[in-house]
This record gives sequence, C-alpha cells and structure tokens, in this order.
Amino acid sequence: MSGTGGLRVRVHATDPVRRHGLAALLQAAGHTLTDETPDVELCDMDRGSAPLPKEAEAPVVALTRGSPAGAPAGVLTPDATAQQLDAALRAVSAGLLVRSTAAPDIKGFAPADDMPLLTPREREILGLIGEGLSNKAMARRLGISIHTVKFHLEALFTKLDATSRAEAVTKGLRGGVIEL
Repeated sequence: MSGTGGLRVRVHATDPVRRHGLAALLQAAGHTLTDETPDVELCDMDRGSAPLPKEAEAPVVALTRGSPAGAPAGVLTPDATAQQLDAALRAVSAGLLVRSTAAPDIKGFAPADDMPLLTPREREILGLIGEGLSNKAMARRLGISIHTVKFHLEALFTKLDATSRAEAVTKGLRGGVIEL
C-alpha cells in the first residue's frame, strides 16, 4: 500500500476517456495508479471489452454488465459510485470477495446449480445463523416472532437436507448462497 493509506491500482480499460475517468475517481479516493506490482487490478469490461488479465498480480475487480471469464475477486456494474469502487478495491485487497447486488451472477458468486432455491427470508435467516445469532436474537433483528424464525429454520433444514445449524451454514457457504 502507498503511504497515504491508498492502494496501488493497475487499470485495464481500452477506452481512453473511461480510463481517464476511472483514474480521476481513484486518485480522488487517495489511490495511486501503477503499472508495477499493484495491490488491486481494476478491469473495465463494459466499454471496449478489456479482458481480465490472464495472470493478475493482485486481486481483480471487474466493472461489467456481462459474465467475465474466470471469477474476479470483485464484480461491480460500470455505473458503480466512487464510494462503492473505493470500498470494493479496499475489500478485495484485504482478501474479501465483493459483488454488487446489481452485478451479474458469475461463477464463484452465484449459488451452485445443485443448491435448492431459498426464499430471500430463508437466505437472511441462514446468514444470521452464520453470524451466530440465537432464534430470539434473529426474531428481534428481523421484527418477527420466534415461532416464525423456527418455521424458516425448519424449511431451511429441509431444503438443505441439514441436521444442524452448522451443517446448514456449511452447505450455504459451499453452495454460494451466503458469504460471511
């Protein structure tokens, strides 16, 4: 990392206007553009279809509306805000996976094909189990009754063919349904 707390970022963009705009956003956030040993690689795949680097030296954040080949560490839509871009770059440089809710489903970010379809509430409950919350704490956070939490837990266990909370979370993580 550079001394100002920013990251060294290598930008891959074939459109020079887009590259200049991304450079301005990055510099405004305190990051440094580099061609040598980056902390993060940023690929603008929407304009000019810059490909993902075959052998990236650092985690990759892709700005795309389609599905890039391979699984970059971060996926945002090309219209991501400066704050979203900055947060994604910092997160992937710290070893996290990032995917905007509006980003396309790509391998490594979408639920596995063999995963059962869970409702949004079931996904939410599964994530809260992963955080270690009790039934009572989940009910409080979601503003629902403990009986409703138990109902969702029962449905989750059935759909995931799980016999414990830990097994349900493990299957959810492996299937890409939740991230912790």
